[in-house]
Amino acid sequence: MEIAGYLASALIGVSLGLIGGGGSILTVPVLVYLFGIHPLLATSYSLFIVGITSLIGSYSNFKNNLVSVKTALYFGAASIITVFLTRKFLVPNIPHHLFTIAGFEFTSSVFTMVLFAILMLAASLSMIKNNQMIAPEKECTDCIKFLKLLGYGVAIGIITGILGAGGGFLLIPALVFLVKLPMKKAIGTSLLIIALNSLIGFVGDLGHFQIDWIFLLTISAIAIAGIFIGGIISKKITSAKLKKGFGWFVLIMGVYILIKEIYL
Repeated sequence: MEIAGYLASALIGVSLGLIGGGGSILTVPVLVYLFGIHPLLATSYSLFIVGITSLIGSYSNFKNNLVSVKTALYFGAASIITVFLTRKFLVPNIPHHLFTIAGFEFTSSVFTMVLFAILMLAASLSMIKNNQMIAPEKECTDCIKFLKLLGYGVAIGIITGILGAGGGFLLIPALVFLVKLPMKKAIGTSLLIIALNSLIGFVGDLGHFQIDWIFLLTISAIAIAGIFIGGIISKKITSAKLKKGFGWFVLIMGVYILIKEIYL
């Protein structure tokens, strides 16, 4: 199972390199089901892996002038604070036993994985539909409004904080429709926002979990290698087809997690 886990770790980076998101949606299931890590600890590991991988990806985009730093900072003003507070104060205080329905005990671990599966289903449908977003060809510098991004940033921060997922599939449409960024710049900017959110969220975890740094850095290194592989593949295959195929894969994974956590 560990070999499959390492291969899946590379896929996390490949996805981020190809479509600017999606990889984080795989990280927690990979850590839980292939490496046997507790779901809450897996969300913490996911924040670091996704954060450091996205940071590398955003740097290469930054060199090509495909990152709007101003947008990332404005967005981050809300989401980063939300992620940090969620990981520092909310997650550590989630009780193990939440409630019982028809004799079925709903624990924090089950809640985390079920919520994650629902997020995966939403993300997969977004990828499968593959609706073409009409993105502007040039950046609209007057479209960045702090208050407009505040609520969306808080929502992304809560999702990232609780589930350890970057929310790239939510970020990119927001950057295109709310901030009027061109598609390529929206992808590059989303990677920077994901990196900031995830790494700050991981900082909020320090002291709450015992971290296996050798394991964490190994998985991160594999995912980073995947980003460069994804960049090479993206030059030869259209990302639209890959995104749709990846969406079906995520859909199957989401259904599997729901069945496993609730019925098995």
